Amino acid sequence: MTEVFKVDPLNPDIRVIEKCAEILRSGGLVAFPTETVYGLGASMFNPQAVRKVFEIKERPFGNPLIVHISGLEQFSSVVAEVPEQAWRLIKAMWPGPLTLVLRKSHRVPDIVTGGLPKVGVRMPAHPVAIKLIELTSVPLVAPSANLSGRSSPTTAEHVIQDLYGRVDAIIDTGETLLGIESTVVDLTTTPPILIRAGPVLVETLESMLNTKVKVPAHARGLRQEDREVPRSKYTHYKPGTPLVLVEMNNYSNLLRLAKEVSKVAQHYLNKGYRVGVIASKETQHYYSRLSRVKLITIGSRKKLYEVAKNVFKVLRSLNSLNIDVAICEGFDERGLGLAIMSRLREASRQNIIKVG
Repeated sequence: MTEVFKVDPLNPDIRVIEKCAEILRSGGLVAFPTETVYGLGASMFNPQAVRKVFEIKERPFGNPLIVHISGLEQFSSVVAEVPEQAWRLIKAMWPGPLTLVLRKSHRVPDIVTGGLPKVGVRMPAHPVAIKLIELTSVPLVAPSANLSGRSSPTTAEHVIQDLYGRVDAIIDTGETLLGIESTVVDLTTTPPILIRAGPVLVETLESMLNTKVKVPAHARGLRQEDREVPRSKYTHYKPGTPLVLVEMNNYSNLLRLAKEVSKVAQHYLNKGYRVGVIASKETQHYYSRLSRVKLITIGSRKKLYEVAKNVFKVLRSLNSLNIDVAICEGFDERGLGLAIMSRLREASRQNIIKVG
């Protein structure tokens, strides 16, 4: 039986948080909110509890987990060494949606990192997450609280859909603030490597580190396995409904983009498919001429944080729209667009139509 606790995100009931902390100390699993998405928490120092995280999520054991800490006093139990570059980012970005990959401490069980000598660690910027880790008194592993391969959960309802009856408790504080997972950057290499695009932009990292950050294909959502990056071996964000992504080299001509999306949508309509179109606020009016199409608005191109927040919510909604296929507009890859496009590309399973 899974207990669901509704709490105020800014002024949580400490009695509820303490009860959930006790569950974690006892080897149980608790889904809790962060500023990015909901995470599935277990004590980092309890290999049996960590194993349950993999089993319950149906996650491959070779796919490492990110460790979450509540303060720098826990940092030394997670990492073996902290380069100057890391301190620069920590001082500016923590708590926040930035995960640093560093050399791991000998205290981190191998199951957490898939046997690798590195560990991803971050300090979340959510009062409930911080208080839960603090009261548990140990760092927590906390991958997204969903079944492996599905879109990450941005509400407790999403967690319930995937994990109710599988976990001990769910802390419900409503919708998360950012809606996409943290940026992950590996600082053990020269130059640093972007493992996952997220709310902290590559441009920001490069400015703060005063160096280029390598952005490999898998960080852009393109299929390219890298034996040094376990994440690149696995699929992510699979919606129940097939997704076709229409990309352009230049998004200055939105009318042309809408025409290309309409052309693809009409192709599927002619084949008897029930079709949905995922569009921005700026282009949604172009699709009024398409009959029998379900229009889903994902947000404004002028406010990419809005699009990012809605990506997983939109992907999860497709199953309930009674459609056979969804055609999605692409976005400029600059800034936050990189994180958005990486998710959409992975969700499309590389079913991408490129327009010059």
